[in-house]
Amino acid sequence: MAAMSVKLYDTLSRSVQTLAPASGDTLRFYCCGPTVYGPAHIGNFRTFLIQDTLRRVLEVDGTPVKHVRNITDLDDKTIRRSEEEGVSLQAFTARWTDKFHKDCAALNMRQPSVEPSAVAHIPEQISLIEKLIEKGHAYAVEDGSVYFRVTSFDDYGRLSRLKQRDLKTQMENSAGAVNDADEYDRESVSDFALWKARKPEDGNNYWSSPWGEGRPGWHLECSAMVDSAFGGETIDLHGGGIDLCFPHHENEIAQSECAHGHDFCKHWFHSAHLMVEGEKMSKSLGNLFTLDDLREKGFSPMTVRYTLISGSYRQQLNFTFDGLHAAQSALSRIERFAETLLAKTEESPDSFNTTYVRADAPEDFGRLSKAWDALRNNLNTAACLGAIFGVIGSNPAATLDAAGARGLLRALGALLYALGLELFTVEATPVDAPAEIVALAQTRWDAKKAKDFSQADALRDELLSKGWVVKDGKDGFDLEPKT
Repeated sequence: MAAMSVKLYDTLSRSVQTLAPASGDTLRFYCCGPTVYGPAHIGNFRTFLIQDTLRRVLEVDGTPVKHVRNITDLDDKTIRRSEEEGVSLQAFTARWTDKFHKDCAALNMRQPSVEPSAVAHIPEQISLIEKLIEKGHAYAVEDGSVYFRVTSFDDYGRLSRLKQRDLKTQMENSAGAVNDADEYDRESVSDFALWKARKPEDGNNYWSSPWGEGRPGWHLECSAMVDSAFGGETIDLHGGGIDLCFPHHENEIAQSECAHGHDFCKHWFHSAHLMVEGEKMSKSLGNLFTLDDLREKGFSPMTVRYTLISGSYRQQLNFTFDGLHAAQSALSRIERFAETLLAKTEESPDSFNTTYVRADAPEDFGRLSKAWDALRNNLNTAACLGAIFGVIGSNPAATLDAAGARGLLRALGALLYALGLELFTVEATPVDAPAEIVALAQTRWDAKKAKDFSQADALRDELLSKGWVVKDGKDGFDLEPKT
């Protein structure tokens, strides 16, 4: 299996390119992480899970990855919320950072190689501003704020295809007010804040600088953290949601390239938005679901992960509860397939995740080659899953011996590692069937014992229509609710 053969769409060139480290063997991958002012919702996690899946695919493909994902613990939202609650910024963001980490672990996300925070890199941010001022790309204003001079960077807008003539005024937004917000709408502002002068609403959240007390702007933070993690060198890959393409990533490019005089990043990787039941996610619609919300509704983290990675990362995914139920069924089907193979090798399902779900890929994926090729070709998770179910439907276990089953288990395990899916992690919760359902199932069992198979089949279908699946054993039957 050839290493470094993963291909991915590049937002900058608008084409699919092969991912490979510019120098050395390790691919340098930076992701814009969470802003820790509350629990991350499924829209946030779709992006983080897609990034996690890509990292896993690269690892299975034989490419070492240095994965850096930052924590935004300093911006307008974190300050405003901590002040509202009357707690220190550090205590406030630590609580939500811990919650984010717990959700990541539940979703089987790999820990980043490095996880820098904005507050921990304020000296580096000040140093970066000084360099930009020295080179004529930034300027201080009377109140002590510092702005980046967009007109000093000819290539501004190349990532998002935004022309400078499309931008509005330098320091004013479209309403004529001075702009120093961390986030703003497309085409609403040109020059952006690198350092924001202290304001009363900031409370005690300010730091000293050559320009006075204040704090860094949000866009600057990632550039400084990338420098710290990768030594100021060009990185290979930068990821984030499509909403970050402009202005955040555009501003990162401008800051970093003006400061260092070389390309900031070779390859840009953006994930599309998430819809929920056909509607845009919003607080007003009450559809900003968190992992805890979905757990309370009976869905496991593996079911949520499956759902969020199941569609193309470049297209909007419509997240639905029907889709969650389908994901539950899909995972159960993969588990049953693994069980048939494990029966051939006389191994227990309990050992599957530790024995087979690993990053060391087989030399040959065999029957699952199409599934692996789909992942390497622009992270086509939908085609990968489709290919897996194609193999499952062909019932290969019927003709395999123990060695063949073991080889197929190795291929399946490598694919599941790449997808971040673990099997046999959810214990079945017994559900008592109503008395009339038990009676109907008993009548069916009696018909089967009497070899009245047409009646038994008809009663099985009736049970299914009522929401119950009957599973026959040697000496009786079990009933499970239909998923």
